[in-house]
Amino acid sequence: MDLDLDEGTREFQREVREFLAANVPAEPLPSMDTEAGFAAHRAWERTLAEARLSVVSWPREFGGRDASLLEWVLFEQEYYAAGAPGRVSQNGIFLLAPTLFEHGTPEQLERIMPRMARGDDIWAQAWSEPEAGSDLAGIRSTARRTEGGWVLSGQKTWSSRAAFADRAFGLFRSDPAAERHRGLTYLMFPLDADGVTVRPIPQLDGEPGFAEIFLDDVFVPDSDVIGAPNEGWRVAMSTSSNERGLSLRSPGRFSATAQRLIDLWTERGDTGTAARDAVVDAWLGSEAYRLHTFGTVTRLDEGGKLGAESSITKVFWSELDIAMHETALDLLGPEAEQASRWTDGYLFSLSGPIYAGTNEIQRNIIAERLLGLPRGSNR
Repeated sequence: MDLDLDEGTREFQREVREFLAANVPAEPLPSMDTEAGFAAHRAWERTLAEARLSVVSWPREFGGRDASLLEWVLFEQEYYAAGAPGRVSQNGIFLLAPTLFEHGTPEQLERIMPRMARGDDIWAQAWSEPEAGSDLAGIRSTARRTEGGWVLSGQKTWSSRAAFADRAFGLFRSDPAAERHRGLTYLMFPLDADGVTVRPIPQLDGEPGFAEIFLDDVFVPDSDVIGAPNEGWRVAMSTSSNERGLSLRSPGRFSATAQRLIDLWTERGDTGTAARDAVVDAWLGSEAYRLHTFGTVTRLDEGGKLGAESSITKVFWSELDIAMHETALDLLGPEAEQASRWTDGYLFSLSGPIYAGTNEIQRNIIAERLLGLPRGSNR
């Protein structure tokens, strides 16, 4: 890939940098896992949307700029470098949106995407269940056919953003007699619909970053099915590939963290060879991920798709995140307790090997689908 940017791309990068410099809040917004923080982050999404910067790679008709994937990566780089707020809309714009662009109908795109771009609808991910976490094919929640649509029943758990979100998307078993990976239907539903109960799950800090969703005969119209009924597994794999391989954890996040780590190491002075080497490893890891992402962009621009190799990417970025934050805490020593940004980041990084499919499951995928090893040989 040619990393020498043309003038149009450089102009776009300058515009983004100037907008963020002028508009990023001087003080961090309250946590998006609180009611007030959620509202503040939704308002930020609308500020981005007014400048057509909330979803730059989307078509203009849906609120985007028709930006290239390269421009999107550069936007993300500038976004994290500026210390801009976290994206409360990330489940929608990074996970559901690519799925709809690939499998949705024109009516769904016209109805859903502009509202998503503006932050009018914030989406929760309703995949995991009490007996089906990384083993997504083990879901038990059902979708029963009825006139004009489907009736949903069951329970979802660890649903990100569900405590305050507007709508959710997930898989439901629509043919109980089918094999595990068949007979599943991908559906969207409002969280304020009759029969839906949302129960927030407090985290260690007391904030509800997740929620349980209980569905008791919830009607969903046919217009909210993504793809064909009973073909939900195939549709879901496009969502999971985006979650693991490109959009959810863009390289800008890790480049910004690596730079903060370098700044911290510089401030601390001579901290020994081991600390210096760990900081260098963090920078090398962030650069490797950035360049790998450029390679992925090139492949997608040439008509390729994200596939099982996204599991490698997921293992890499999740372990890199932990390593960088552990290095920062080592540098801070006893002062780490007062460095809330680093400690909060460290605690969040520990969830990386779990969400988006546990790293143990991802290693199984790598072994079996990419390396061609016999099933179970990597355990």
